Amino acid sequence: MDIEDIADNASATAGPRPRDFHIKVRSKKKDENEEKPETDSILAWSKTVYLKTWGCSHNGSDSEYMGGLLTAAGFKVSNDKEGSDIWLLNSCTVKTPSETQLENMVIEAQKKGKKVVVAGCVSQAAPNESYLKGVSIVGVKQIDQIVNVVEETINGNSVRMLSLRNKTTPTLSMPKMRRNERIEILAINSGCLNNCTYCKTKMARGNLQSYPLEDLVTQAKTAFEVDGVKELWLTSEDLGAWGRDIDMVLPDLLKELVKVIPDGCMARLGMTNPPYILDHLSEIAEILNHPRVYSFLHIPVQAGSNAVLNDMKREYSNEDFCKIVDYMIKHVPDVYIATDFICAFPTENEEDFKESLALVEKYKFPTLFINQFYPRPGTPAARLKKINTIEARRRTGEMTKLFHSYTRYTDEKIGQIHDVLICEKATDNTHYVGHNKSYEHILVPAYGSDDLLGKRVRVQITEVSKFHMKSIIISEPCLAAPTASEKSKGALRVTDLRMAGALSAALLLAYFILKFLYVSYFVQA
Repeated sequence: MDIEDIADNASATAGPRPRDFHIKVRSKKKDENEEKPETDSILAWSKTVYLKTWGCSHNGSDSEYMGGLLTAAGFKVSNDKEGSDIWLLNSCTVKTPSETQLENMVIEAQKKGKKVVVAGCVSQAAPNESYLKGVSIVGVKQIDQIVNVVEETINGNSVRMLSLRNKTTPTLSMPKMRRNERIEILAINSGCLNNCTYCKTKMARGNLQSYPLEDLVTQAKTAFEVDGVKELWLTSEDLGAWGRDIDMVLPDLLKELVKVIPDGCMARLGMTNPPYILDHLSEIAEILNHPRVYSFLHIPVQAGSNAVLNDMKREYSNEDFCKIVDYMIKHVPDVYIATDFICAFPTENEEDFKESLALVEKYKFPTLFINQFYPRPGTPAARLKKINTIEARRRTGEMTKLFHSYTRYTDEKIGQIHDVLICEKATDNTHYVGHNKSYEHILVPAYGSDDLLGKRVRVQITEVSKFHMKSIIISEPCLAAPTASEKSKGALRVTDLRMAGALSAALLLAYFILKFLYVSYFVQA
């Protein structure tokens, strides 16, 4: 049975609504012995959904909403794909490898007899791919219908809900299942104003649609005061474009958002393209200097050559980008700037590539997203003659080598003292991940407990490397308000942290004494 989206776009609402799709039944001979599918009265709480997400933090936010809706409906959302009844795959169309992973996972699920729903940008931009035949798909603006789609898929139906025309963005007040209960990922707009020649995301997300300022402030306030989050991540396809479709600009929103961020909590700005902040440099710098906003900015440049930027239709120049970076370096102390480069764009020659390398050498970006060009089907750049794969890999490798030749975290930082907010555990499970005002990555010893999660601590740097610094706790300046789950546990006591700090210092001293004795012994020997 196929179910197609025939929503009346003129009457589409932002929130959950009754089923608005039409069921088409394929005629076939009836087998009296055939097992009957479950009906609409299925017991949702007996079904488990495996949720997998690729791509950006906007996709991550969508997954949190879909997980929240499914949980509210009685489904169990799990990371165990083998033990789940249905796989919900939230896809990304930016790069070929991520789409290949999606295809492989769809095939894997079908071989294992699992029901499949594909969401995200691939389902929206390329719903007719052969591997999606017979698979339920839900578009980026239909995530509020995920419960209906999952139920129908479990019942043996194939559902397709994809309409973009005049469809408003889903409401921000939907239930949410956060991957990290201490972080609110808030998508402030969907789509963009650009038409970059290499990008397929525009085909999925469409034109810019900004959420109203009041809705965003309310959501942020609720996340902090009711849900007890500690960090607010603002995200979208292009943060800087927010408000252009509703006669507002990004600083209007940021000035209101900082008013609802509690002491001890922080906000992080997401990716913004250069054109939309050039007119607001002083206001953006003022926001980045706010004590409750990380001094962090992600500005993708993509190429150092104006000729290549023009071929990409990026709508800014190398000089524009440098103007932004120079201004932020001058007016925002210790600002942390991340950027992106595409290596081997079809029209990029060796001189163009050297201009990109020169830009990296000039600013030594601490975070650099290096992407080899992948032609995305349906984009103008896909019709251009590709650069030889060996040459493309050489350029990508050369830029990667340059990136690894320097570090923000130099030896001069050893001994520095920083106040950090801790919101997650490191992958080694022996450290927490903390960030200071400049959003530098600082590892803090875990001591085998979760007591530091969501807390602010003062640390001293003991070790540096390319991607992070290690530290010891020396004191505890303040505590952020506890999360809802922490309120019953009580706040972390100052004496606990002082004892932990003293233990860290003692262990470090013991290490150096033993090292000295060890070296002395062998020198004498």
